[in-house]
Amino acid sequence: MNENILGIVAGVLTSVSMIPQLVKVIKEKNVEDISWIMILVLISGLSLWVWYGFLKNELPIILSNAFAVLVNIGLFVCYLLFRKS
Repeated sequence: MNENILGIVAGVLTSVSMIPQLVKVIKEKNVEDISWIMILVLISGLSLWVWYGFLKNELPIILSNAFAVLVNIGLFVCYLLFRKS
């Protein structure tokens, strides 16, 4: 298998993995079972992968992790909006 195709498939799968959680949170407006620390650590790690992708000039790494950062930022925004004070 071509290594670029492998990278793209892996990136797509990991990038879309949080979308069902985001959809559920938006639908139910419930974030009680979500750890904000986990989201921030994940965003940090994904952002470092984006940086790494730029350093290595690897478009699959950049695009998939940048998309995942956006999804997780959306989840964090939902956490801030829907948490019980």
